[in-house]
Amino acid sequence: SEIHGRDHLTTAELALDEDGNFIGLRIDTRANMGAYLSSYATIIPSSASWVSMGGNYRIPSVSMSVDAVFTNTVPVDAYRGAGRPESAYLIERLVDLAAFETGRDPIALRRQNFINQYPHKMALGMLIDCADFEGTLDKALAVHDADGFAKRRKSSERKGKLRGLGVSSYLEVTLGMPADFAELRFEDDGTVSLMTGGQATGQGHETTYKQIISSELGIEPDKVRYITGDTDVIKAGGGHGGSRSLMVIGSAVLTTSHEVVNKGKLAAAHVLEAAAQDIEFKAGRFAIMGTDRGIDILELAARLRAMAGSLPAGVPETLSSSKTWERKQFSYPNGVHVCEVEVDPDTGMTDITGYTVVDDFGRIINPLIAGGQVMGGAVQGIGQALLEGVTYDETGQLLTGSFMDYCMPRASDLPSIGLEFNQDAPTQSNPLGVKGAGEAGATGAPPAVVNAVVDALKPLGIGHIDMPLTPVKVWEAIRAADLKQAAQ
Repeated sequence: SEIHGRDHLTTAELALDEDGNFIGLRIDTRANMGAYLSSYATIIPSSASWVSMGGNYRIPSVSMSVDAVFTNTVPVDAYRGAGRPESAYLIERLVDLAAFETGRDPIALRRQNFINQYPHKMALGMLIDCADFEGTLDKALAVHDADGFAKRRKSSERKGKLRGLGVSSYLEVTLGMPADFAELRFEDDGTVSLMTGGQATGQGHETTYKQIISSELGIEPDKVRYITGDTDVIKAGGGHGGSRSLMVIGSAVLTTSHEVVNKGKLAAAHVLEAAAQDIEFKAGRFAIMGTDRGIDILELAARLRAMAGSLPAGVPETLSSSKTWERKQFSYPNGVHVCEVEVDPDTGMTDITGYTVVDDFGRIINPLIAGGQVMGGAVQGIGQALLEGVTYDETGQLLTGSFMDYCMPRASDLPSIGLEFNQDAPTQSNPLGVKGAGEAGATGAPPAVVNAVVDALKPLGIGHIDMPLTPVKVWEAIRAADLKQAAQ
């Protein structure tokens, strides 16, 4: 009864010149829509994919073709990332496969072809304003101790295991509705109500937006009441999705806070009997510059309520304010996932022995919340890469209709995830300098995991296995490689 996701059959080709420079990318996809169309079914493999097609690389020519087909399955709809994880998977697997087939080092091949001048216009028209792809890669490899991999691989070999190291340098795009509003209402009880049209689904909006207010207005979070999803009091809103919330709604909260300060300076000038240009605002207090005369923001709001109806022209009767902020250009979250695995050639079992993420989300407002988003998304991506897959039999009967048959990742399947951020390239596309975080983990994880497993199997001559890399699928690939070598 639920939606499915990621059901694409794609043929992908990457062209390189003799020096290893990328010169062309061709993508042909047949995308399953299911038995009937859902809300975003046709958007996901097309417009939500092409915006990041080609990833972090200089590729002068890109061709992309998508055929949407109806089948007997449950409809397909948006699943975390919705198009960008598919694009990231294609280019990151192609880079590793190109390195495998040409005898190059996959990390060096990435470095050689990274975009390194900004702004950069991609072959399909998107404009990347800023990034630090190589710096993020360097940091991820250092945190993971990639230099020690050769020693760890030899240790695995002594145990009869195959060890692999996989990297994905992914590119995301912050999408969703381009505009949203925020309202700050100063209440009679001395609190402030924050109203936004975006709905939270576990992203921690109620914490992050209060942080912005506290930083800009000096109002303690426990004095702020967060209201969302109530159409009786909220006039508009673009919902959530596309990792847009902090970039779009957060920017609306920020600009509304600035409007509060602008109003407050005019009101404080009247209350303190000074010129508006002599009023400064710091740490929640309006004051006359060069003096100790001032008034706290919540006290000023109360004074204005008490003087309502008697204020002269030009003096605001309230500090309550609302602003709409509209995105003029996209932002591009990006990062590097490094995955290390150990494969048992006798059983096909894959054990993730190490996992590191370094993300460039621009400016980080709340590292704990951003980290939680990344880890949750990475777990979803790991599940997609190794375990999860909807299966039907030849008659169209669903075989994976419960968790008895559909394998979800468990704690025992997962490593401890090392996570850091690279904040050296904040975007100018919004006043907060943020890029978005909600879907990035699910974008970077699948290619990193698959690259690691295939790297472990590379000595056997195996260059690719399609997801999910279940134990039986890995075991069958190893057996096929063994038979091929025996026949030679």
